[in-house]
Amino acid sequence: MRRRLLATYLTLIGGVLLALSVPLGLAYTQERTAELLLARRADATRLAELAEGAIQDSDPSVLRAEADRYAWLYGASVEVRRDTGSVLADAGGGVPHSAGPLRRALAGRTTSHLPLVTVFGPDRVVIAEPVGSDAQVTGVVLLAAPTREARDDVLLVWLTLAGGAAVAFALAVEAARRLARWALRPVDELDAVTEAIAQGRMTARVPDTGGGPSELRRLESRFNAMADAVAAALDKQRAFVSDASHELRTPLAVLSLRLENLRPHLKESGAGRYHSAMEELDRIGTLLEDLLTLGRIEARGAARAEPVDVSAELAPRLRVWAEVAEAAGVRLRTVLPAALVVRCPPDTLGRITDIAVDNAVKFVPRGSTVTVTVTDTAGAGAPDAGDVLLRIEDDGPGLDDGELAAARDRFWRSPRHSGVDGSGLGLAIADELARAAGGSLGLRAARPHGLVVEFRLLGPGRR
Repeated sequence: MRRRLLATYLTLIGGVLLALSVPLGLAYTQERTAELLLARRADATRLAELAEGAIQDSDPSVLRAEADRYAWLYGASVEVRRDTGSVLADAGGGVPHSAGPLRRALAGRTTSHLPLVTVFGPDRVVIAEPVGSDAQVTGVVLLAAPTREARDDVLLVWLTLAGGAAVAFALAVEAARRLARWALRPVDELDAVTEAIAQGRMTARVPDTGGGPSELRRLESRFNAMADAVAAALDKQRAFVSDASHELRTPLAVLSLRLENLRPHLKESGAGRYHSAMEELDRIGTLLEDLLTLGRIEARGAARAEPVDVSAELAPRLRVWAEVAEAAGVRLRTVLPAALVVRCPPDTLGRITDIAVDNAVKFVPRGSTVTVTVTDTAGAGAPDAGDVLLRIEDDGPGLDDGELAAARDRFWRSPRHSGVDGSGLGLAIADELARAAGGSLGLRAARPHGLVVEFRLLGPGRR
């Protein structure tokens, strides 16, 4: 936006400078051409008077001497002819013949205008002056005058105008930069704060620097007020979810205990319903625990990163998951780096791994394989070099495109897995954990089939 604003300012300023400089330059060029015409036409008139006397006295010696002196003094060419075409005087190397001025002079009219003298030419201009009166033209004076002095004057004025325009444009550029920076300072501050809020720093606000237009400063204050209102609403929502989940745990535990106490008094015909009720209580308990976990993560926001040994963090968990997977008829493969220490919030890698592996073991059929790998891209030379990638891949049925887009939504469950235990909050919790760690969680289809869950922990230079 700043570049577009500067381009607009400078285009307008450049147009104004051109509108002033070009007419001034052309006006001076026309004026200098007119001065040259007046000066040389006066000389041609004096030579015409001498030519008239030479014709009357039949003695061109004075005329020739004056023509030679004039040609030597001004570097011009002079030619005097009679109306019959004979040459009375010729000095300076000859005059370029021009039919127009010669014809007008023989008709009794003097040269009234010259071609515009600019830095590009012409090198010489021809002035024709009739000899005699309008009624009886006895000859013509042709004067080819050099234009070098006039062109130098025009060049000097043009350079002065160009230099002045360049200085004015440079000053205008600096003024435009300052004006654009001042006008867009609130926009830059709003951009920085919105980026911070998008990254999860809900406490970020636009500072009151006092710079920029008053309209944009009002926009900043209203944005801060809106951000405060949104943050307060989110805090209330999280507090409600956390409090409700916490408060429901006690009556749920009491209800579970009372149902356990009822077990000896049940008849065999009610055992199935009893077990169903206990499974529902367990599901509600799991849901409340997940809601509490999600609320704590959201309330905590971006967590402090600490050095974490990847193998020490994941190896014990994956050994336990290998036993769980074996019991479910699923093979668990792990590829961990021998020595890799990353900076991330404690338990983040482990909890994301638990959620992804738990989902994979639950949803893939028997005989499937789940692969957990951790890759360090440092030194890879790729755009994401320096990142750490935790990848959980399975060769199960996977998810289609619509399900991949919705899988991280809260309480989302695939219609194909409605009979599998779960709260629908696992991937939502993993996504919040990834963002709190300054990374990202991605889901994509495996080839030829299956699901890939990737937690990318951004390198220090890309956070």
